[in-house]
Amino acid sequence: MGGEETKTSKSHVAHCLVLAYPAQGHINPMIEFSKRLIQRGLKITLVTTLSFWNTTTPETIKSLSSSDPQSIQVESISDGYDNGGLASAESLEIYKETFWKVGPETLSNLIQKLASSNNPVDCVICDGFLYWAIDVAKENGILGALFFTQPCAVNNIYFHVYKKWLELPLSESEYLIPGLMTKLTPLDLPSFLYDYGSYPGYFDIIRNQFSNIHMADWVLANTFYELEPQVVNWLKEIWPLKTIGPCVPSMYLDKRILDDNDYGVSIYDQNTDACIKWLNDKPKGSVVYVSFGSMAGLSEKQTEELAFGLKESGCYFLWVVRDCEQDKIPKWFLEANDDSEKGLVVSWCPQLLVLTHDAVGCFLTHCGWNSTLEAICFGVPAIAMPLWTDQITNAKHIKDVWKMGVRVDGDEKGLVRRETIRDCMKEVLEGEKGKEIKKNALKWRDLAKNSVDEGGSSDQNIAEFVAKLAHLCST
Repeated sequence: MGGEETKTSKSHVAHCLVLAYPAQGHINPMIEFSKRLIQRGLKITLVTTLSFWNTTTPETIKSLSSSDPQSIQVESISDGYDNGGLASAESLEIYKETFWKVGPETLSNLIQKLASSNNPVDCVICDGFLYWAIDVAKENGILGALFFTQPCAVNNIYFHVYKKWLELPLSESEYLIPGLMTKLTPLDLPSFLYDYGSYPGYFDIIRNQFSNIHMADWVLANTFYELEPQVVNWLKEIWPLKTIGPCVPSMYLDKRILDDNDYGVSIYDQNTDACIKWLNDKPKGSVVYVSFGSMAGLSEKQTEELAFGLKESGCYFLWVVRDCEQDKIPKWFLEANDDSEKGLVVSWCPQLLVLTHDAVGCFLTHCGWNSTLEAICFGVPAIAMPLWTDQITNAKHIKDVWKMGVRVDGDEKGLVRRETIRDCMKEVLEGEKGKEIKKNALKWRDLAKNSVDEGGSSDQNIAEFVAKLAHLCST
């Protein structure tokens, strides 16, 4: 790792146990934050469920954890489904109930095991979804920090729901939530709110992230101040909040952590050579990159409309369709696309390398927060096509607050038609509006880089967190 090391004291290096919810989009930013803490001299043990580690390759864990004292050490807890995780549970609700019982017990056991092996934990940094880890930390007499993997605007909305300041089911035509920079219609709010009653298990987890936030010594958010100043200022009045993002590999931003060019964990094989070779032959700014993340998928009808939209646009495109979704692609589309000249369809790809490639002109995205931050960090204009949860609100901000993209709107049945997709692609890549969008995207790119560079807002917040932790560990 590059950068200066800052020891917490001459005799003791502060040890943080970083607990991530077992999903790709949650573990990636916590790994990157861990790297920045190691850069400043802290010891890090990264923890998630055994069922998640079992989905990764042995090389993944080996690359994270080595004999190098500056590497991330890896441990696991149980969710009660060690051999299959959520996929092997009868339902999300049953999985959550089991995990919430077994997880705290095995986390406490892990903390005690580390203490008995002369490797005591000083602070638990836990994913907001696993808020019960704060209780476990306090029961073991150590510090605790909540880490939010979603933007502050979304956390603020959920907090208003938790406090019942925003009543459900929704009944107003428009909402102006304190701290937010724009009015929101019900359809701009996270899907759990406007589609009240959907996914009760996830909604319960999200709402209860705040149940013990008063016990947290810190609240850390994967965002940067300049991106959400109004809501950050509002939340800092009630939480010990620090923005520490964007948690994206350093070599794409400030380059102060040597060789940090990848998150280090992936549950999918990446078609790196095929993707980059194909992109290398395309003109600068000509390709639409299409990806909907690692969890949610499109319906068969929506997949067909997207296929038509890509074909009718005449644009080059790189389309990621996970293996479990490939049978939804129309056969005529695959047959017509066999020559891979206008488009390339892959099951997964190295998104960081793709988004930073000169050939990519825009990102048709589901607006998951990690993908949104990556588009911001690399100055890539977005075509927002959100599917559920926080993606809806992220899309609103992309279009109307940050003005770095357009949003495709569905019809009365919620289906985004081919003409809409086609027209948005051409507007961003070829239209006058696209030039202004690109200009704004580059502005946010520069602000993102500055925030994590030396003396930037997030850099200072991380330094303050480490210094306060050092002080508390030495007293």
